[in-house]
Amino acid sequence: MNRRQFLTTGGAFAVLSTVPGAVAEWQPSQRYPDPLIKIIDPSFARYRVNLAKVEKIASGMRWAEGPVWFGDGRYLLWSDIPNNRIMKWEEETGAVSMFRKPSNNSNGNTRDFQGRLLTCEHGSRRVTRTEYDGAITVIADRFDGKPLNSPNDIVCKSDGSIWFTDPPFGLLGYYEGHIARAELPTNVYRWDSKTGKLSLVAGDVNRPNGLAFSPDESKLYIIEAGTSPRLIRAYDVVDSDTRLSNHRTLITAEPGGTPDGMRVDVDGNLWVGWGMGEGLDGVAIFNAEGKLIGRIDLPERCANLCFGGLHRNRIFMCGSTSMYSLFVNTQGTVGG
Repeated sequence: MNRRQFLTTGGAFAVLSTVPGAVAEWQPSQRYPDPLIKIIDPSFARYRVNLAKVEKIASGMRWAEGPVWFGDGRYLLWSDIPNNRIMKWEEETGAVSMFRKPSNNSNGNTRDFQGRLLTCEHGSRRVTRTEYDGAITVIADRFDGKPLNSPNDIVCKSDGSIWFTDPPFGLLGYYEGHIARAELPTNVYRWDSKTGKLSLVAGDVNRPNGLAFSPDESKLYIIEAGTSPRLIRAYDVVDSDTRLSNHRTLITAEPGGTPDGMRVDVDGNLWVGWGMGEGLDGVAIFNAEGKLIGRIDLPERCANLCFGGLHRNRIFMCGSTSMYSLFVNTQGTVGG
């Protein structure tokens, strides 16, 4: 992205795609309420803002992932894994730029409770923290003396601990990382900010992917990507909030459905990036009991999302090649 041009579309700005015609192919709905926002169960109606539309705010990525909101700077960051970069979108101007390259094929991002960027890196097989001065600190790159696989998604807990999944996706080819041999099972880990110790919290998940805490942090939801169909599991957080127990299947994806990353709102609803195909691509919203209550249709698979904006009431959705946003009538949990 040596030369950047910006295109105004309905008051929003989108970077011109490197794929000819990619921006022009999709247009926002001209109607209110936006027909892309679907009420599956009447309980979802309260969360739809009837005068809000799905907007495309950026395009030109190859595989967008790991969005994270920086409210203090009013900007969004996300990974573009195959392009080995982290991108940035500024809320005030709509400007899109490159935040970091190379990014070591970064995937999931979040912020710790001190506001520092935490990043899962496929290429380096590690989790890092970006300090206030821009220095990079390695949080975790090994367990039991063996290298991690390819850390995928990451969340923080209010006690300062960092929880992340470690499937093998970055080891399977050169598109999202580097071909290498997995030396560890596909685990879920907890990093203790007080001791710096990495501990195993779930070793029974086949290719764990996205994860998120319930609003009171008493439950951890984990997407299991190595099963067919894919599952969303729920665990109870026990033993002074350091261990998981009582795992159960909360949601079973329909045939072909691919839940990937997710966030939770203050009412406990799960907002899950979904694909693959017409009628599946977008965001699926489930209540805390695992019932599908709403959908946001997108023209491409949604890998992940986050809440942001001034009141944490705007969701940012990573389509495969584009970034989309939508104002909703709820807020993301703190840190989401």
